[in-house]
Amino acid sequence: MDQEIFHGRLVSAQGLTTARDVAGLILFPSPNLYYLSGFEEEPAERHLLFIVTPTGHAMVAPAMYEEQIIEETYLDQVYAWDDGDDPMEIVEVAFDDVGLSGTDGTVLIDDTMFARFTLDLREALPAASFRLVSELLGELRITKDDSEIDALREAARLSDEVCAEIRALGSDAVGMTEREVVALMRSRFDELGGHGFSFDPIVGSGPNGAKPHYRHGDRTIRAGEPVVLDFGTVVDGYPGDQTRTVVFEGEPPAEFAQIHEIVRAAFDAAIETVEPGIEAQEVDRAARAVIEEAGYGEQFLHRTGHGLGLEVHEEPYIVEGNDRLLEPGMVHSVEPGIYLDGHFGARVEDIVVVTEDGCEQLNQSPRTWQPL
Repeated sequence: MDQEIFHGRLVSAQGLTTARDVAGLILFPSPNLYYLSGFEEEPAERHLLFIVTPTGHAMVAPAMYEEQIIEETYLDQVYAWDDGDDPMEIVEVAFDDVGLSGTDGTVLIDDTMFARFTLDLREALPAASFRLVSELLGELRITKDDSEIDALREAARLSDEVCAEIRALGSDAVGMTEREVVALMRSRFDELGGHGFSFDPIVGSGPNGAKPHYRHGDRTIRAGEPVVLDFGTVVDGYPGDQTRTVVFEGEPPAEFAQIHEIVRAAFDAAIETVEPGIEAQEVDRAARAVIEEAGYGEQFLHRTGHGLGLEVHEEPYIVEGNDRLLEPGMVHSVEPGIYLDGHFGARVEDIVVVTEDGCEQLNQSPRTWQPL
């Protein structure tokens, strides 16, 4: 992704700190750090902090990262420290340079920051008031720019392709374990250029499909039983996510076809509701009304959707009680489901982008349960 995009986000964040009278932001390895800097790393035990104030910014990192950060980001300086140094001495130098030392204002820290780093920051800024950075960066991240939507669109395309290939196994899938199906998905994503899985995939066969967040195991897929497939890959840091419920071969339980049709109707009702100016909870209500009218309200066990961006679950959440108005550029899932404990589950999920007059469905793979 173009480094000018990341720098533009930094400038926008600095503008918000000024508008909201925030003294600074302090990020550590997380989607928030990547969003503003373009540098991606896993959380670890060493101090790696990105400090942002209305007029400055500073990356504090172990010396082993210095060259990498300068090469991969728009940053031309790193406040580097060596193993054996006290990293907080370097942090305090950075605080001085960006105007954060001694602040008695509000400092927003990463929501997922390790406690040890939070305690170090509290000691270094004893007069500051600490809150979570999501209250500011959430406003930027909730609406996706063109580059983000392009990445999400490509992630959806790859998910569609792999979904179609898995479903085309037909009778060959019977006798495979859920885990073997996941291994095949992983192999195909690697070959197609996806970056691993967006999340631990769900391949829930038969009664396992009745557990909404079951993952996968060694159960063997049988003829005639519904299988919930929920998975996606990552493109440029952005995740795909789709669900299809399929029968690879044979006739499903008598009730399944009817239940799947109800889920499809709920899905369609939710999709038709999505447009700018609609409260997020209205999309949930549209899907839930269809399922409740059919008599399965108690078997719809979760919200209708969640936002997607650098995280597979983020705002806006499509759930009762969320009166946030949808806006063009917001991205979220639509995924109603019905789950009959001990028997099977049925769920259909697409990712949608809110547009000026409705929504764009990013997923295009067939939404039927029949074999392809």
